Amino acid sequence: MTPSTSSPTTAPYGAWASPLGAASLAGERVVLDQPSIDAGHVYWLEGRGTEGGRVVLVRDGVDLTPAPWNVRSRAHEYGGGAYTVAGGVVAFVDFTDQRVRVLQPDGPGPDQGEPRAITPESDGRLRWADLRLDLARRQLVCVREDHRGGGEAVSTVVRLDLDTDNADGGTVLVQGPDFVAAPRLSADGSRLAWLQWNHPNMPWDSTELWTASVTDDGTEGAHRVAGGEGVAVTEPRWTTDGALLHLSDETGWANLRAVQTDGRVTVLTDARHELGWPQWVFDRPSFGSASDGTIVCSWFEAGRGRLGTVAAAGALVPFDLDGVAWDHVRVEGRTVVALVDRVDRPRSVVTVDLDSGACNVVREESAVQLPDGMLSEPETVSWTNTAGQTVHGIYHPPANAGYRAPDGELPPLVVRLHGGPTSMTVPSFSLDTTYWTSRGLAVLDVNYGGSTGHGRAYRERLQGQWGVVDVDDCATGARAMADQGRADARRLAIRGGSAGGFTTLAALTGTDVFAVGASYFGLGDLEAFVRETHKFESRYLDGLVAPYPEGRDVYLQRSPLHHLEKLSAPMILLQGLDDRVVPPNQATAMADAVRAKGLPVAHLEFAGEGHGFRSANTIVRAREAEAYFYARIFGYELADTVEPVDIDNL
Repeated sequence: MTPSTSSPTTAPYGAWASPLGAASLAGERVVLDQPSIDAGHVYWLEGRGTEGGRVVLVRDGVDLTPAPWNVRSRAHEYGGGAYTVAGGVVAFVDFTDQRVRVLQPDGPGPDQGEPRAITPESDGRLRWADLRLDLARRQLVCVREDHRGGGEAVSTVVRLDLDTDNADGGTVLVQGPDFVAAPRLSADGSRLAWLQWNHPNMPWDSTELWTASVTDDGTEGAHRVAGGEGVAVTEPRWTTDGALLHLSDETGWANLRAVQTDGRVTVLTDARHELGWPQWVFDRPSFGSASDGTIVCSWFEAGRGRLGTVAAAGALVPFDLDGVAWDHVRVEGRTVVALVDRVDRPRSVVTVDLDSGACNVVREESAVQLPDGMLSEPETVSWTNTAGQTVHGIYHPPANAGYRAPDGELPPLVVRLHGGPTSMTVPSFSLDTTYWTSRGLAVLDVNYGGSTGHGRAYRERLQGQWGVVDVDDCATGARAMADQGRADARRLAIRGGSAGGFTTLAALTGTDVFAVGASYFGLGDLEAFVRETHKFESRYLDGLVAPYPEGRDVYLQRSPLHHLEKLSAPMILLQGLDDRVVPPNQATAMADAVRAKGLPVAHLEFAGEGHGFRSANTIVRAREAEAYFYARIFGYELADTVEPVDIDNL
């Protein structure tokens, strides 16, 4: 860290010069995902904005998939489980053609060198995810999503032969449910476990855990062993003695259970803490077993992440480690590998030695070094919404040792929304946050009703109330920060992407709290979304809004595009043209409507971008455009030199 040597300069909030440019959010950082460990080697995925968002498989710091390989699955559109490794053999999905390929980096064997395809060409209509190698039988078990039929995609669990091209698409092991996930073989390969659920449920609503015996032709004797209506079961995992571990939220909090060999379900933990994450993507583990059988797991306690072990009596015993969220937890022997978020350092792939307790940083998302006094210290806050319920969030004050604001001035506030809307925000270090706070803006992350980390009842506040509860939680949060002297009540902004983009638009048309908004690929028309979106989310709004088409009037009532007569605030809309989740025409329709109303509006479209921006150029342009828009609306001059944005009606 470089200390500040000069006295602070007095300048308005928002006009402070920051050493952190928009390029630091993209080209100077990577996006880390899905760490794993095999024979002591640590693997992870690394999304690189400088390469157009290409995702690279890395082992111990060395790239295993050079360009043009791009390790990313499109199953469920959100992907996940795009690679697996066992015994030095790697299988992965390439984004371009969605075929599974096998690679053995160190040999010996047929897969040393160039990756070899083991699934047929399909123009991306066959998609694969949640891969698991079975080297003893030279097979791979995974989820197959088949788009070849022209109607709704068909999800199955299949078995692939590692030594053929599987021209027939593999042997089907599980078929029938609308959705399947997490196929897991027992240690001896004789039993298969998997998750399944049907429309209109999402995997955090109602899921079932099934098992079956594996045969040469498929499976037999399939039956349900856990889960059901109103219970979400996730993360099945066999133990060496044949028990089947899993998470279940039947008590209202996701906890560990085990299906014993005689079929009994036993309780391993029974805490009022949340284990695991919403399963938006395939293969997102939160626990694993050490060589002596000790279960290592992550959990959320009052919205803050912990990593620790399960004691004999079922108590969760945290390690003495820094961290506010632990993700993708895997265990080999006595070594844990995971992703960790901390308060003062970028997200990292780390290993934890269970014997010494040592935590070793393997890779950080960014090497950016901030000068002293430039890091905002997050504060966990709460407030009461109009229904009298407690809402949780994180407040980040402005922080820049080189500047101070004029006496009596309060900072603009950016209310920031996570997506999902079942995701959550933790009080972690973030270059995204520092970009705003080092320029003199405050940030409030809102874990509105519907968010994960506070139990099922908190998440279910949003059932039938999307566009109502979330909007109220954000508006009351912004007012609370203003009432407490933490923000300027006249300069409140709201921003979000995807589901957070919808709440942004709904807040701008449903309240008069915010002076400006920024929507990244957000929903403006719920009815258009439910008609056009992909299979995974095609019935999601049945629970969040109402069954469709019976509840069409509710969709019209909640859609911001149909209530622009209530809009009184400018907005900027940023949209990828290849988005398959939220079609680009939604942003276009919203921009046209705001323009016709005579309010300031900016609309930026990005070719080659889908649901979530990956290219460094896109990320830089989008962030600088948003900052420019706020400055014009709030009336201060940016210290940065950025490309101007065309703003209609300004």
